[in-house]
Amino acid sequence: MDLDAVRTFVAAVDAGQFQDAAVALSITQQAVSKRIAALEKDLEVRLFTRTARGAQLTIDGQAFLPHARELLRMEARADASVRPGRRALRVDVHSRRTAPAVLLQDFHRTHPQIELDVVTLDADVHAATAAVEAGTIDATFHAVTVPARQLPAGIRTARVIDEHHEILVGPLHALANAHAVTPAQLVGHRIWMPGMAAGTEWGAYYDELADAFGLTIDRVGPVFGNEALLAEISDSPELATLAGERTRYLWPDSYDLRRIPVRDPAPVYPMSLIWRDDNPHPALGKLRDHLGSRRVDTPDGEVWTPRWAHHPAPMS
Repeated sequence: MDLDAVRTFVAAVDAGQFQDAAVALSITQQAVSKRIAALEKDLEVRLFTRTARGAQLTIDGQAFLPHARELLRMEARADASVRPGRRALRVDVHSRRTAPAVLLQDFHRTHPQIELDVVTLDADVHAATAAVEAGTIDATFHAVTVPARQLPAGIRTARVIDEHHEILVGPLHALANAHAVTPAQLVGHRIWMPGMAAGTEWGAYYDELADAFGLTIDRVGPVFGNEALLAEISDSPELATLAGERTRYLWPDSYDLRRIPVRDPAPVYPMSLIWRDDNPHPALGKLRDHLGSRRVDTPDGEVWTPRWAHHPAPMS
């Protein structure tokens, strides 16, 4: 169905006169008449009767009008779903609890007029990058474990988050009353991170972290969710887990869990924003600028980063 003809039909109904509809559409009255005639021929019904007072809807015209309006609304929604600047900026955060989600919420507070579609693909860096390349999402946050030259053509990255760690323990744990701990002080303590997938960039990070400081990171056990993990830790004098300093957890006051910074050196999980360099969405540049303004660099001597961590070029 010719949507221009449908649009002309609706304009003629709203204006009441073909001449007024022509003015509203910036076309000639003859063009309005031709479009209506073509639509009537296509539908095989009369939509208007012409009277001295203007164009009046027939019974068929009245029946068609709500559907015509819906067709135009659907056209507008379809256009907005893909047109940069009209559709929401679609960003993957992997988990809504972690630092990328926190920063996106901060971006939304700073730019409330920008519509965001925050998704969780539950994918590693390779799958998430493929989604960016395919246009399924506009951007994603991940640790980039390969040099920029090994990324797909047109993919750009910028390191925007250095996430420091905290150890999370219950009130019975030996470190419960510490104000801060060093990686050396964690040696011999069981750091429980059940279900951490091997072969992912975060799995590789924690493997290297454990090797660097002689830590015991236990992945054994079924995954019953964060609530069950926190409940186990709260009652245990031995169990602990690592969490990013901006990771959001909620637990009952009775758990009395402690979040203790890890320092000297502070292990840092580096995350980058990943996007396509030909993505024209205007909000993408605003997001990159916002993340760049929130980036805080820590002196190299005070942090530990994995060997594969690289530093993409500054955002432009």
